[in-house]
Amino acid sequence: MIKRMTLATVLLIAMLAGCSSGPDYKVDLTKPLYIQKDKAMPFEIKVTESKKAVKGLKVAVELSMINMDHGTYKAKLTEGKDGTYAGNIQLEMPGKYEAEFTLEKGGKKTKKIMDLEVKKPQGVASINGKWITNGDLAFYKLINKLQLEINLESAKKHYNGEQLKEELAYIKSQEKMLDDKNQLLTQVIRLRSMAMLAEEKGHKANPMVVEQEIQKVRKQYDQYASVKKLIKQFGEDQFWTKEREQYQSIVLIQQVQKDLLAAAKKDNPKAGEQEIYYEAQQKYEDLLVSQVNSLKIVIL
Repeated sequence: MIKRMTLATVLLIAMLAGCSSGPDYKVDLTKPLYIQKDKAMPFEIKVTESKKAVKGLKVAVELSMINMDHGTYKAKLTEGKDGTYAGNIQLEMPGKYEAEFTLEKGGKKTKKIMDLEVKKPQGVASINGKWITNGDLAFYKLINKLQLEINLESAKKHYNGEQLKEELAYIKSQEKMLDDKNQLLTQVIRLRSMAMLAEEKGHKANPMVVEQEIQKVRKQYDQYASVKKLIKQFGEDQFWTKEREQYQSIVLIQQVQKDLLAAAKKDNPKAGEQEIYYEAQQKYEDLLVSQVNSLKIVIL
């Protein structure tokens, strides 16, 4: 009896020693997971130990659906900055998964298991959980197209000969960028990010000011037959609803720009108007970069 108890005690001590000697890694997803049809989705984690980033790991992950037998999905994750590890993994469907991570360093392997949910996306990107949809991109593509049509008609009215030829060639080159999804996304992200910053600073979009801006743009668009035709093709009610939403953001951003101009004038009372505008623009771009970096942006 004594020998049996001694053996059991030794085994227990050995087990406890084995558990306590291993690293106590904490694994967290850095962004939500969204299924992408026929495409591998980005998968990134952050590994910490005692709240400090863990570097130099070899990381592999194996996913399997909970309560459904669809096999397993494996991926190796490459080390990034500050304890992040990323890769791509292609799944068949959204749902709840179990993820088993193998974390290796110095020849020692540690296993970590977590439950996670892979969701069906509601758009092509999100900012702090608010989606940017294909409809949003279609609207921005149209806005860009309308501006090109205005430039085209204006060029034909004001130029001729070689100068007109050069203007038309430039406009034609810009048309090739209309389908650039990354450029459209960048436009949306810039606008929405700064509008969010304006709201954080306590600014509000005055409905009367928004309506005044809408009337200005209506008046401009009504001057160009090609522009009115494109709006009609898109759907006039849908277009002006989206335009009003956009101008709510624009009016918010204008207030941030006014703040920056006022600050630039105060800091440089002897500076000329052009220098003031340049200084304010530089500060605006710095603010934009800082704001974008502070937001949780997911691009699919």
